[in-house]
Amino acid sequence: MFVLASFSAMAQQKITLEEIWGGAFRTQGMTALEAMKNTNQYTVLNFDRATKSSQIDLYDFATLEKVATLIDSKNFKELEGVDSYKFSKDEKKILIANHTDHIFRHSFVADYFIYDIASKSLTKLADFKVQEPTFSPDGSKIGYVYQNNLYVYDLAAKKHTQITTDGKKNAIINGVTDWVYEEEFAFVRAFDWNAASDKIGFIRFDESQVPEFSMDMYLQGLYPTQNVFKYPKAGDKNALVSLHVYDVKSATTKKINLDKYNDFYIARIEWTNDANTLSAQILNRHQDNLDLLFVDGNSGATRVVLNEKDKAYIAVTDNLTFLKDNSFIWTSEKDGFNHIYHYDKNGKLKKQVTTGKWEVTSYYGFDEKNGTIFFQSTENGSINRDVYSIKLNGSSKTRLTAQTGTNSATFSPNFQYFINAYSSAKNAPKYTLNEAKSGKLIKTIVSNEALETKLAKYDLPSKEFMEITTVKGHKLNTWMIKPKDFDATKKYPVLMYQYSGPGSQQVNNDWSNSDDYWFMMLAQQGYIVACVDGRGTGFKGADFQKCTQKELGKFELEDQVDAAKVFGSYAYVDKSRIGIFGWSYGGFMAANCIFQGADVFKTAIAVAPVTSWRNYDTIYTERYMQTPQENASGYDNNSPITHVSKLKGNLLVVHGTGDDNVHVQNTMKMVEALVQANKQFDLMLYPDKNHGIYGGKTRLQLYTKMTNFLKEKL
Repeated sequence: MFVLASFSAMAQQKITLEEIWGGAFRTQGMTALEAMKNTNQYTVLNFDRATKSSQIDLYDFATLEKVATLIDSKNFKELEGVDSYKFSKDEKKILIANHTDHIFRHSFVADYFIYDIASKSLTKLADFKVQEPTFSPDGSKIGYVYQNNLYVYDLAAKKHTQITTDGKKNAIINGVTDWVYEEEFAFVRAFDWNAASDKIGFIRFDESQVPEFSMDMYLQGLYPTQNVFKYPKAGDKNALVSLHVYDVKSATTKKINLDKYNDFYIARIEWTNDANTLSAQILNRHQDNLDLLFVDGNSGATRVVLNEKDKAYIAVTDNLTFLKDNSFIWTSEKDGFNHIYHYDKNGKLKKQVTTGKWEVTSYYGFDEKNGTIFFQSTENGSINRDVYSIKLNGSSKTRLTAQTGTNSATFSPNFQYFINAYSSAKNAPKYTLNEAKSGKLIKTIVSNEALETKLAKYDLPSKEFMEITTVKGHKLNTWMIKPKDFDATKKYPVLMYQYSGPGSQQVNNDWSNSDDYWFMMLAQQGYIVACVDGRGTGFKGADFQKCTQKELGKFELEDQVDAAKVFGSYAYVDKSRIGIFGWSYGGFMAANCIFQGADVFKTAIAVAPVTSWRNYDTIYTERYMQTPQENASGYDNNSPITHVSKLKGNLLVVHGTGDDNVHVQNTMKMVEALVQANKQFDLMLYPDKNHGIYGGKTRLQLYTKMTNFLKEKL
């Protein structure tokens, strides 16, 4: 036994950064998996490397057999591939995007083609790139946005009708969101068709008074160019939003009267099943008071159907679901954990459907025929996810997934089957077909066995999940990766990794991402890597998550410092060699830790850090901090810039100069403060790279730099 173990350790193959960032450990999946609505089938976007063509393939849920290739791009010279696609409601036509040009995180323009499945005919929607084209429910028209104006295209008449005319860059936007809505409310399409296909509700943004942010772009010519866009920083003016209803038949637009609200957000709009009733979610600027409005599409009259208040903030979701009788499903944290509620069409609570000290993490849908809701939750532990069913009246809750780890489902339209995507820290992603009634496994679709076989020769260390208790008594979810040849009599350096942002989770039981492979590589080189989700992170209830309100960085810092002290008390840890790494919010935390935890942390790497929440956007920052005018001390006391003079250890700061999200200005301000405090540190800037800092060899170069920095400084 001893000889075998020694041979295994000797035979252990070393991970390289070239493998990690060259795609050597990429998993197989099901790209652009879409469940059909009208037939018990699903589609997947496949790519044929031999012909370099894209296919939208149709599969049967019951057998998993391929039924047909709906379209193959090689048959259409003008198509040149499929970037994304969406169906008409009757699923007889497909809108296909290619030549996509990304704008920000979610937004893009693209060339769009209308494909008629029966006739196999392909028609280009327009001679220009557009945003968010969407079929009307009857399939006769397509709404879309071009250069900040809303249009309707009539398929039969082949006619484009311009609905709005005042759209202008950095001034007026109709039908799509501005930068801050897109980033923080996570939606782009700000228009919606009603059920009768004769009205469109849309949001108009007047961002003319919003301050402009400019980024120099260095690589595109002899002289730098400037990317100028509206970016409201905490406490500054937001875009003025208004709600409108366009009547297709009369070609008239009605503005909805929202004068009773002041300095507000329209966080979601969606037509109900009543073709004349539009729903709108109106949030105050503090985001602690939400009205669900029902709007009469003819008169424009509004009524508040549901009001929700929270002592901290209300999380906006896409879970609002209207049933046939126009009663609706809603999710809320109002009892301290995120749960599912059922309200009648007038907003009267009928039933809290789920309850318990665990969180509903995804709402999958409602099977009207059997009166059953399907959802994902943390009932099996906050680091795990399982799929469940429950009756609308709250009875007969059933766990549908058997393996502990992370499970997520795509249901067939009749809710007879679901495709389960499963992984854990020890099991590579596996896609299976399951019965929805019992969860019974029918067939494995994709298993990633080849990757698991490939990884076996590396004899990789595994994540150990645990709960640590800090000196202050806080119980925190943790994972640790130790060298495979770990020897408890030795002393090891520790690199702590974290993100720490509100509602986030890094200690979760799922398959490795690229960072995890890097951590395993470091473990192969003699480091222990650990991750701790401190207070403020998600999926352990509202009290745990929202205790950081108005003090972002304070309790999160305490918990990382205290966790480091716990690790430092372990006999096998060299407490003089503890480092910390993080990106974005995690970069903010890494900088704070090396400054305010100077006696605990020897080394820190802060990538794309926020260095003062005064520099960040309104919606995100004020949700947790209110405005700087109201809460100056909360902003300044917890800013890394305030604490630069405490730096004792080694700091590497990394930023992309084209970061539209966390501006490089954050790093520049902290650099100046460090210089004036006469502190030595390392700095790496990536020209024109955005918040993700990628492209070509960029990630390989970055992770090589970080690896070398840790080897030298930790």
